[in-house]
Amino acid sequence: MVLLQEEVRRLEAETLALLANTDSPEEIRNLKVKVLGKKGTLTALLRRMGSLPPAERPLMGQIVNEARNKLEQAWNERERMLEEQLLKERLEGERIDVTLPGLRFPKGHLHPLSQVIEEIEDIFLGMGFEIAEGPEIETDYYNFEALNLPKEHPAREMQDSFYISEEILLRTQTSPVQIRTMERQRPRLPVKIIAPGKVYRRDDDATHSPMFHQVEGLFVDRGIRMSDLLGVLLNFSRQMFGAEREIRLRPSFFPFTEPSAEVDVSCMLCGGTGCRVCKGTGWLEILGSGMVHPKVLAMGGYDPREVTGFAFGMGAERVAMLKYGIEDMRLMFDNDLRFLRQF
Repeated sequence: MVLLQEEVRRLEAETLALLANTDSPEEIRNLKVKVLGKKGTLTALLRRMGSLPPAERPLMGQIVNEARNKLEQAWNERERMLEEQLLKERLEGERIDVTLPGLRFPKGHLHPLSQVIEEIEDIFLGMGFEIAEGPEIETDYYNFEALNLPKEHPAREMQDSFYISEEILLRTQTSPVQIRTMERQRPRLPVKIIAPGKVYRRDDDATHSPMFHQVEGLFVDRGIRMSDLLGVLLNFSRQMFGAEREIRLRPSFFPFTEPSAEVDVSCMLCGGTGCRVCKGTGWLEILGSGMVHPKVLAMGGYDPREVTGFAFGMGAERVAMLKYGIEDMRLMFDNDLRFLRQF
């Protein structure tokens, strides 16, 4: 028994010495398996107790268990110390110098088209107009019929539409908002709104897109004249394109206005003398306009014998292209940062 007891004490001392020199959790685990595992050295000594006399076995078992407990406590303590040391080293290695300047993230900004639409809205809000909205999925009645475009009207061919069913389509203009607003507001006067929003047509080239943005305007009241329309559009053009701008009206045709006029603004690049952009004319087309057709007023619930009104419509992309000198509309939908960062 004495010999076996000495071997246990020696194994305990040797193991504690090896444990004190371990530098990694893996070394601790390997040493634990070597000593306390099923085939470990302490386990082997425990099996040799069978050769001792029965009277000596309890005392020897107590000595072995004390050694095991002492070693396990030493292992736990060493593991804790190593974990703390490794954590301290990792935190030291990941130390952040809070005095260093931080990483600057690039700031985003409004898309040039959004900037132009907001500027248009601000200009007309300053002239007393209100902003009105309507559905992008529209009925044939509001998109065409109520705007003096009955079934089979040849002017419908001017707008190649996206039909969902025979009576439902993606709106080709924001003019339906004018009818909906008049219906909602009748008989109160004045009706003075702009209607910005997305519209859809079967177009896709450098100056057209299947989805684009329009801003329609409507002013209905007693005694509204063509000269009022001219004053509003001149004020808008000068605020949008520069105080020296002039406009001109050219006779045109729109089913929902009578008389109708195309509106040109003097070229902002050459000042009206003629250049490549304005094709030598000195003028750039910006929008269509006219006095609201009596049938449209009646459809909206107003008596054309008592009130008059004017309406206009412009493409926001067209305004942006003129304002910023953009030659291809598709650039505004490509999301190319090289293009967008210029604005």
